[in-house]
Amino acid sequence: MKREKIYQLLKELSPSDNVLIKGWLRTRRDSKNFSFLEVNDGSCLKNIQIIADSALDNYTEITSLTIGSAVCIRGSLVKSQGKGQTLEIQAQSIEIISLAPESYPLQKKRHTDEFLRTIAHLRPRTNKYGAMFRIRSELSYAIHKFFRDKAFQYIHTPIITGSDCEGAGEMFRVTTLKPDQKIKNDCRKDFFGQETNLTVSGQLSAEMFALALGDVYTFGPTFRAENSNTSRHVAEFWMVEPEMAFCDLEGDMDLAEEMTKFLTMHILDNCAEDIQLFAKFVDKKLMATLETIIAGSFLKLPYSDAIDILNKSGKKFEHEVKFGNDLQTEHERYLAEQYFKKPVIIYNYPKDIKPFYMRMNDDGITVAAMDVLVPGIGEIIGGSQREERPEVLAERMNELGQFPEDYWWYIDSRKYGTVPHSGFGLGFERMLMLLTGVKNIRDVIPFPRTPGSIEF
Repeated sequence: MKREKIYQLLKELSPSDNVLIKGWLRTRRDSKNFSFLEVNDGSCLKNIQIIADSALDNYTEITSLTIGSAVCIRGSLVKSQGKGQTLEIQAQSIEIISLAPESYPLQKKRHTDEFLRTIAHLRPRTNKYGAMFRIRSELSYAIHKFFRDKAFQYIHTPIITGSDCEGAGEMFRVTTLKPDQKIKNDCRKDFFGQETNLTVSGQLSAEMFALALGDVYTFGPTFRAENSNTSRHVAEFWMVEPEMAFCDLEGDMDLAEEMTKFLTMHILDNCAEDIQLFAKFVDKKLMATLETIIAGSFLKLPYSDAIDILNKSGKKFEHEVKFGNDLQTEHERYLAEQYFKKPVIIYNYPKDIKPFYMRMNDDGITVAAMDVLVPGIGEIIGGSQREERPEVLAERMNELGQFPEDYWWYIDSRKYGTVPHSGFGLGFERMLMLLTGVKNIRDVIPFPRTPGSIEF
């Protein structure tokens, strides 16, 4: 007999005979002649009620079932006579696959996020985290659907790299040398013969393919050795990075807006029940926030205008606001949440606070960079038009202390059929934070990697 998923049974809403489900016990309530079991298999938020008749051969064992125990149910799907559910299963047999001990930590009560992080191997079994990771799965699919429908090619960029895309140096070293074999400043004896690291971005590689295939994207893990314990940072995270040939900054901003709206609508349409859990228990303003994402056009604002607005706001910010300083989260959220009350795209940032690959504007002061700011999060997307002129690119590298010879292939690509091209990076976990109202990035990724913590 084929195993059905609870999601499918509840969606079909049609009684039938001979159903088979497997799952974990959430609750059990016994009466004189029946035992009522609530079982969940992880396919949806709702449990399904199982009616176990005392005539079952192993009824005594059934009445000893503990929360978290795994069971296999065979029976008939029937209309429920009780309140709170439409359908239930009249059990014909209940096989106990495994019995959880009484010490099972996920009892029927609310647990704090801090506690659940200490048992990250079990937290997907809770309602909240089951919903979170179903949304994460659906969001992954939506990303691929968005780009496939637009004829983008999906490429796989290297995890191990010799390039520092952001130029910040906060990278994880990859080596096969034992500690006593390491020679200071000499990597020739290492596996690759030079210093190598885990990637912070697939962008540089994606650009090479955009200049061959037109429109491409990469979606995968990235790593940053930033010693930060904020609610917005983890050491391993996922990035969505499209690159478009024959595309300027305006086109880049338009795609970023279109994608953000599409992903939001897709999750609202396909994960409504799970989203409602977060709207009810995590963020009461969640639905209103998501409505602002899809309701109207994103505002586009030059960086210099944003600085003027912040300086005239009358608000006292922790970080200084002045031209030449990067915007901090408090500034971004003020603009998106309080001043404009909608998503904002800030563009044309000062060149001194941006990486070498961003295209220099004609003013010689700013580069064609953009950030998408959303309520509740701040920056969720960062991108730019890329510098396609080889001589300007080499000059920018020298200005910022990069070594052009280390990026010979990147500069070389500008010699042969160079074209304007643009791209951006969407922080996948930050998108999940926006969609669910969850405030800590550790709670939207299965096993968070943070300074001093690599359990699980």
